[in-house]
Amino acid sequence: MLRNWIALVVCCGLFLLSGCESKPSQPSAANENGSQPKLRKVQLMLNWFPEAEFGGFYAAKLSGYYEAEGLDVEILPGGPGSPVVQQVARGTIAFGVVTADQIPLGRAQGAGVVGTFAAIDQSPRCIMVHEESGIKSLDELKNVTLAMNSGRAFSEYLVKHEPLTDVRIVPYGGSIVAFLRDKNFAVQAYEFSEPFLAKEKGANVRVLPIRSIGYNPYASILITSDKLVSEDPDLVGAMTRATKKGWETYLKDSAGTNKHLETLNPELSPGVLEFGVEAIRPLTTVDKPSFGQMTLARWQTLVEQLVEIGLLEKDKVKPEDCFREAPHE
Repeated sequence: MLRNWIALVVCCGLFLLSGCESKPSQPSAANENGSQPKLRKVQLMLNWFPEAEFGGFYAAKLSGYYEAEGLDVEILPGGPGSPVVQQVARGTIAFGVVTADQIPLGRAQGAGVVGTFAAIDQSPRCIMVHEESGIKSLDELKNVTLAMNSGRAFSEYLVKHEPLTDVRIVPYGGSIVAFLRDKNFAVQAYEFSEPFLAKEKGANVRVLPIRSIGYNPYASILITSDKLVSEDPDLVGAMTRATKKGWETYLKDSAGTNKHLETLNPELSPGVLEFGVEAIRPLTTVDKPSFGQMTLARWQTLVEQLVEIGLLEKDKVKPEDCFREAPHE
C-alpha cells in the first residue's frame, strides 16, 4: 500500500501528533443570543497514510456530512505501528479506523473498542504473483520466495492452511523491487495498491485473495470505545451515519476527494487512486441497504480463526462485543 514510499519524517510527525493526551471535547451550549451551538470537535485516527482505503472518511468531511451531524472532525493520518486501538480505548482519540482482526486482539489485551461501520466488506488482503509463474491459486504456491510478515493473522492462517511446498518466506519490507526482478517471487499485498504499482512497471500480475481460503475480516472499520458507546450513543450514531454517507459518495464519485488526498499524500497519483476505488468498490456492499453493517456470524468465524492460529485464547473475547448490531439509521 505504498508503505515504503512515505517519508520517515512524516511518520515521526504523525506519531508525535497521535501521542498527544487530549480528551475529545464536549459539545458547547447554545449562546445567549439563541444561535446554534458550536460544532463538536472530535478526532478520527487512521491506521495508515491517506489513501483510497480511507476515501469515504475524507469524503464525509469534504461533503459536509460530519458538519451536518454537528461534528467538526479532524482526521489524523497514521503510519507504521500507529496505536489506533490503544488510543481509542484510552479515550485519547474518539474514533479510529482498523481492520477487523485488530478488534478482538485488542479486546483480549484489555482495549475496549468496538466496530460501528465496515466500509470494506470483503478483505482486500492477497498474495501477488507473476502470471508467468503459472500459479493460479493459493494451494499452488510452491517453489517461490514469498515476502510476507510472520505473526500477522492472515499470514499465520495461510501457513496453517496451505502446504506452501518449497516456499521460502522472507520479511516484507514494503517494497516490490525484488518482486519485479524475479518471476519466482511472490509478495503480500492489498488488491487496491501493489498490483497497480507492479503493472505500472510492466509486470503481469495475478492476485490471489486470502479470503479464497476462508480468512475474510472486514476492513476500513470505524471504531470507538465501549465507554463512548455507553456514555454518548448520540455522538457514535452521528459519526457512523455521516461516515456511511461519505463512503456512499466516494464510491459513486471519487474525483474531488482523490484530488484532496493527493495534496495530503505526495506519493499518490491520480492513477493509483482511481485504480484503488475501482478495486475497492466490488469488495463493498454499497449497493445494498445493509452497507457498512456487520454480522455476528462473521465475527464468530473470525474469533474462532484467531483462536485456531494461536493468536487469541479460547473464550477470551466474545464475538458479540466486537461490533454494534443495531442499524445505523
